[in-house]
Amino acid sequence: MNTQFKKGILDLCVLSILNEADCYGYDIVNKILEYMKISEGSIYPLLRRLKKDNLVTSYLKESIEGPPRKYYKLTVEGISAYHNLLNEWDSFQNSINQLIKSDRKEV
Repeated sequence: MNTQFKKGILDLCVLSILNEADCYGYDIVNKILEYMKISEGSIYPLLRRLKKDNLVTSYLKESIEGPPRKYYKLTVEGISAYHNLLNEWDSFQNSINQLIKSDRKEV
């Protein structure tokens, strides 16, 4: 998948994961890797930006496997941003699907 395209949808992917449950960074990376190839290093700057924009908050939680983990949680603003991005994605996806279908008819 095109790198620029992935960058554009990573916010939605991360917000979607956090909408389901609080997660730590490595867990978010692994959940995204189930569907597309990304660099682990691309998620942490994104999480810092989302935190700076007040879309997520973080807290430490003890781990039986080592040091405490930093978990991320959606804020009220993050939930709103997630729903807005999801609506934009649905609209974009529908438009592109219509374009592709009409283009295929002409071939």
